[in-house]
Amino acid sequence: MWANDDCLVVSAKVAGVGTICRVIWRDHVREMSDLGAGARHAFMDVVFAVEAAMRDRARPAKMNLASLGNLVPHLHWHVIPRYEDDAYFPEAIWAEAHRPGAHHPLSEDLLRKALSEALGQPRKSRL
Repeated sequence: MWANDDCLVVSAKVAGVGTICRVIWRDHVREMSDLGAGARHAFMDVVFAVEAAMRDRARPAKMNLASLGNLVPHLHWHVIPRYEDDAYFPEAIWAEAHRPGAHHPLSEDLLRKALSEALGQPRKSRL
């Protein structure tokens, strides 16, 4: 979806929810406190820009930001639009589903355009 020298943004589809994003730090880092202050701020600027773009385009009831990394100890943030009719609401999307849930897809082209407007044109990925 978007990338720069430090991080990349990818989208994923979650059954019963719709489109979510992950903001992934490129270098192998386990914890936010392992980054210097400037890198932490730059990383969170991207996370907040993704949140704002998704919020503006998807119009969810709530936005969730999560940085777990228990299974994959590599620094990344999940940016998740939440809807009252999604399968898990009001619990986390990793909880047991309460219902089949509506699917709220978000156009990748629309999201990519919103991210470019918020963050500038992506730079070529190192990956």
